[in-house]
Formats: sequence, structure tokens, C-alpha cells
Amino acid sequence: MKTKIETLIHALSQLFKLNIISADYQAIPLQGGTVGNVQLVMGTAETVDGKKLPYRIVLKIQKKWERYGDLGSWRREYDLYSSDLGSTFSDGFRWPTCYHAEMNAEENEFQLWLEYINGITGLDLTGDMYVQAAMELGSFQGKLYAEQPALLQSLTNLSQANFMKNAYKHYRSWPVVYDYIRSEDCEIPQHVRQMLIDIDEHADEILARIEQLPLVLCHRDFWVTNLIYTDGKIALIDWDTSGWGYLGEDLASLIADEADIDYMVENYQRCVPAYYQGFSEYADVSPIADHCVYEMILLVFGYRLVDGYLHTEDDDKKMKHVLTLQKIYEMKSNPTS
Repeated sequence: MKTKIETLIHALSQLFKLNIISADYQAIPLQGGTVGNVQLVMGTAETVDGKKLPYRIVLKIQKKWERYGDLGSWRREYDLYSSDLGSTFSDGFRWPTCYHAEMNAEENEFQLWLEYINGITGLDLTGDMYVQAAMELGSFQGKLYAEQPALLQSLTNLSQANFMKNAYKHYRSWPVVYDYIRSEDCEIPQHVRQMLIDIDEHADEILARIEQLPLVLCHRDFWVTNLIYTDGKIALIDWDTSGWGYLGEDLASLIADEADIDYMVENYQRCVPAYYQGFSEYADVSPIADHCVYEMILLVFGYRLVDGYLHTEDDDKKMKHVLTLQKIYEMKSNPTS
């Protein structure tokens, strides 16, 4: 394990709020995103008075890398955990507690020692859990938007509000996907292709409408594997893409990012009103006539799904991408209440 035992002991002392003097450990890899080395560290800690305590703690080691259009993202979680952002969470919506954060500037690498949260995640989340996550997210964003705490101004390493627009334009600029949906060889159903073409033709107008929505602090990777439901509450991991975005932007990920295809339309119908209900606890949403979540889903995932379809040889995966696009198409005729 790439760490000193002293660092582990320090983190465990913070976890237990006791004076830990020794600990044994074993580490196993966790699925923690595409760029970080995430391990579950387990063992038994011993206190100064001889008490032995079993423990589980997460170690995340992140090296410098570059994300398109967001160069500071590699160290963002370290910067956020080093800030006071944690004080803004509620009992029902939070991130894992950080017991120790350490930056190695020479190696362009940081370590986070984090709370291990055991709960329901991924495709095991139920529809009611989706709704709760949407409502809690709305409350969190609404509270920050209404109160504008001073700490928000101190968060200098955040992704920018145009991140979604730039990502869409980046995908749209790829001839391989742009030309494919317009070609006679395209095997994606015509009505789905036309949905994407229509978005392109009205993109400037749609983006202008989105840019009239309130700016809120977004997670920007708000999908099912980053959500953990435990003890009736929502925990959210992997904050490296977070930044300023538009109201409702995170719902695009919750509803469409590798979610349960069979329930996508239902989740769309239920989660958007729940999100706005949470936000309206703190801020007036009545002037917002059009939430644009459907359009955001298409902007973020439309070309991405076509790209995935084109670059896999697996027929089941191809079908999944097409079915996801079909469900997005069906959302248009099944609006939220």
C-alpha cells in the first residue's frame, strides 16, 4: 500500500476520536471512477489503553491528469475537502467524512482517507431512492443558492458554467458521430436520429434558455454509482467534476447516465418534480416556466450514446445505447407534472 503506517494511524485516530497507537491492515481495490486508485483498507486498530477496534476506511490516491476543458479537476476533491464545504451538508445529504487529506506537490499526487459508507448503490437503487436523491439535491442546491454563504466565494477550483455547453459542442464537432446520424448507413431508428438532429438545429436557442436558469453548485457526476443510500439518507462520492452549473443539470446524469433503462421515463417523471420541490424549500422557482431537463439530457448524452454505439462490437451494448436513446425520446411525450 502506497502510504506510511503513521498516516493510517493518524486517520484512524480521527475516525474513532481516540488515541490509536497501532493497526494492522489489508487493502482491496474498490471501483472508484476511471482515474483514481481507490482502496478499502481493513484491519484492527489498537488504542493506547489496549482496546482493539475493527475498522474499514477508504484510501483514495489521485495522480495528476488532464480532463478536456477542466484542467484543475484532478485535484478538485483535495481542494474541496480542504475547504469548509462539508459544513453546508444536511443530515440527509452529504459526502463521506474525510479523516486526513495530504498533497504531495512534488509527485503531483494527493491522498484522501475517507469514511467507508456501506449501503445501496448503482442499479440496486429503487425508484423511491432516486426521488429522495433528487429532492435532497434540490434542497442542498436551493439552500446554497438562497443563502450564498461566504465559503462559496473561496472555492476557486470549480468547473465552469459553460462546461456542459463545451462538452456538447466538442462531441458535435466529431464528424464520425455527427455525420453518422445523417448518413444512409445509420442503423439507429430514424425518429431517434431526428431527435438528435433537431437538438443540433435548435442548440443555440436551447442553450440560451438554459443560461437563463439559476446558477447552482453542481456535482456534475450525479449518477447511480456515485450515490449511496444508507439508513434512509443519501451520501454522494467522487466530487472531482463539481462546479457551477444550471438548475437541473445534475438530474440529466441521475436519469440517463447508465441508469435502469426500464424505469428511465418513470424516473424522469418523478425526479424532476421532487428536485424542484426540494429547491423551492429555500428559493422561489415559480418564474421558471421551462426546466430544460429533457434538453440537458440530450445535450449531455445524445452524441455520447451514439459514440458508444459506434465504438463497441458488443451487440448487447449497442442495443442498450439505442434503447437509452429511445427512452429519452419517450420522455418528450411523457412530461413531468
